[in-house]
Amino acid sequence: LGSVLDAFPHSVFPTGAIHEYISATPAAMAATTGFITGILSGLMRNSGPCIWISPDPVLFPPGFSAFDVKPDRILFVQARKERDICWAMETCLQMDGLSAVVGELPGLGFTASRRLQLAVEKSGVTGFVLRPKPRSPHHTACVSRWQVKPMTSYYPDDFPGVGVPCWQVELLKIRGGRPGA
Repeated sequence: LGSVLDAFPHSVFPTGAIHEYISATPAAMAATTGFITGILSGLMRNSGPCIWISPDPVLFPPGFSAFDVKPDRILFVQARKERDICWAMETCLQMDGLSAVVGELPGLGFTASRRLQLAVEKSGVTGFVLRPKPRSPHHTACVSRWQVKPMTSYYPDDFPGVGVPCWQVELLKIRGGRPGA
C-alpha cells in the first residue's frame, strides 16, 4: 500500500476489520475490484483462502493472477438478494482459516455493518464490502471507507498493450487514523 500505510494507526493495514468501498460507476467498481485484489494478494500470501460473494458472476477469475492471487484460492458465491449476501458474509466472517471475505452490498446499513464488524472481531478474518451505487453512503460501523477511481494507465518503457493499472485512492474514513488521498 506504500504511502497509504501512513494513514493507518501504527502504519499497519487493519486486519480483522470491515473495510467499505464506495463505487459510483462501473469503471470505479472495476478499479475498486483491482485495488482490493491487490490487498488480497498480501493477505492471502501466508494465510487461508478468500470468499467473494456477489449477485452476478461478472468477475473474470484468471484476471486475479495479474495481482498475484491464484483464482483457485477464491471461492465465488452468487446470491441475488442483499439480505442473502449479508447473511452469507456474516456466516463466512465467523469462520476460522479464511484470509478475507468480500461482498457486494449497496444497501449496507449501520445495524448490518455492526453485525459484520462483530463477526470479524471474533474470528480475525478481514472483510471487504463493495458498495456499487450506494443508496446511503453514511453511518456504518466499518473501520474504513474508501473510494477508488480509475486513472489513465501508464506504459513502462513504451511497451505496447493495456498498460499498468492506475487508481486514484481516497481513504475517506479510518478509525484511529488520518484520512487522505
